[in-house]
Amino acid sequence: MLAADRIIALALMGLSIYFMWHATVLPIGWEEGAGPGGGAFPFWLSAAMLAASAIILIRSFISHPHEGERFFPDADAIPQVAGVAGLLIATIAAIPFVGAYVALMAFMAIYLRVFGRHGWTLIAILTLATPVFLFFFFEVTLKILLPKGLTEPLFIPLYAAFF
Repeated sequence: MLAADRIIALALMGLSIYFMWHATVLPIGWEEGAGPGGGAFPFWLSAAMLAASAIILIRSFISHPHEGERFFPDADAIPQVAGVAGLLIATIAAIPFVGAYVALMAFMAIYLRVFGRHGWTLIAILTLATPVFLFFFFEVTLKILLPKGLTEPLFIPLYAAFF
């Protein structure tokens, strides 16, 4: 899997550099009286992704390969990877219709139950707590509105309370 680690690390490093370059269209520094510039969050998040990818790349050269290691995963992993990829595509496709929060809740519930085989208590806690946290982080704190789709009328009382 060292070859896969190296290929993916290099691809992520390239993507990180592209995101950092694209984020500089907006100010990335501190703006007096306004806080961080519009490009600060994507720039520094991409910089962290670049650093993490570089560490993975360096580690792939330092670590010693195991005997019989191969590039492709075993046959049992392929359906799981395909299932998660399909679930992600379905989640992204559902966002314009049901909104980011409902799509995320559905993704988390299905992922945790089907792929993680977790119990319903943990699923309920994470499925409800994560969208609430994201609402307060993005919409209340950062003032970044996420797509709501058909659920937008349900957010009107929240907007009245927080804006």
